[in-house]
Amino acid sequence: MKLCRFDHDHLGLVLGEHLVEVTDLFDRTPPWPAAPGDWIVRQAVEMGAELAVRAAGSPKTPLGDVRLESPVASPGKIIGAPINYRAHIEEAHADQGIGFGRSFADLKEHGLFLKASSALIGPSEEVRLRFPERRSDHEVELVAVIGREASQVSRERALDHVFGYAIGLDMTVRGPEWPVFRKSADTYAVLGPWIVTADEIPDPNGLDLSLRVNGELRQSANTRQLIYDVQALIEYASSFYTLHPGDLIYTGTPEGVSQVRPGDVMDCEIGAIGRMHVGVAKAWFSQAPAADGGVAARPLKTARSY
Repeated sequence: MKLCRFDHDHLGLVLGEHLVEVTDLFDRTPPWPAAPGDWIVRQAVEMGAELAVRAAGSPKTPLGDVRLESPVASPGKIIGAPINYRAHIEEAHADQGIGFGRSFADLKEHGLFLKASSALIGPSEEVRLRFPERRSDHEVELVAVIGREASQVSRERALDHVFGYAIGLDMTVRGPEWPVFRKSADTYAVLGPWIVTADEIPDPNGLDLSLRVNGELRQSANTRQLIYDVQALIEYASSFYTLHPGDLIYTGTPEGVSQVRPGDVMDCEIGAIGRMHVGVAKAWFSQAPAADGGVAARPLKTARSY
């Protein structure tokens, strides 16, 4: 099953090049205070049979006629694995534009990081680069979407807590600051194009993934190259905090990260999930001091030519 979110919070099942709307099957008015996590994912975990019945005999809409949004609207946590492919560690050491003099060793020496949920967008939106003078890189990643609460779970039971998988872009501003800060700018967490439920991907640790910028291949790897695989990441993350339905685990990016510029188009693909096309806005987003000494948003500026 492929569950998507489209056209301002409608929900659908993706069937080939079409979708079937299933919005009415969900309760979209959670009690207050709502349970932790994403309200829709919490329900979807138990709705497989009901969704399958709807998919079998309902009118279909071409995917090309809808605007795909992030399939998870309200994750409680976006968790990232900063250095989880050997070759990416090597390129970070070799390229000071990535590493900024830092030394990278085992992931557990650095820990995971949290990325602000306000950074989340879907594939039909655009990444808006923040700083003309700084480098922002693409990082394609497999994302695990949690479906059931997980706290101190073992590796052997870790996948029991996964609802499904999606493609992620962990956009990154390079610099000396902590990753939790540099990776949390608005639009710097892309998720899509839909969630493929875990029953369709029994082994997430053997998927090809790639990213092209303007048609040029930049990243290509397989999740079997993860240093800490999906089970290990869930075990590790859940040893520190409870994972809730809709929480996202970005599992790390392989080598080949590079700078994107206004007007670029990123094509991301992961086997068994699909592909998504994500544009970079043709203008910079920037901020300027407000008259009262605070920070006021300035409109997007026309991009510089390169």
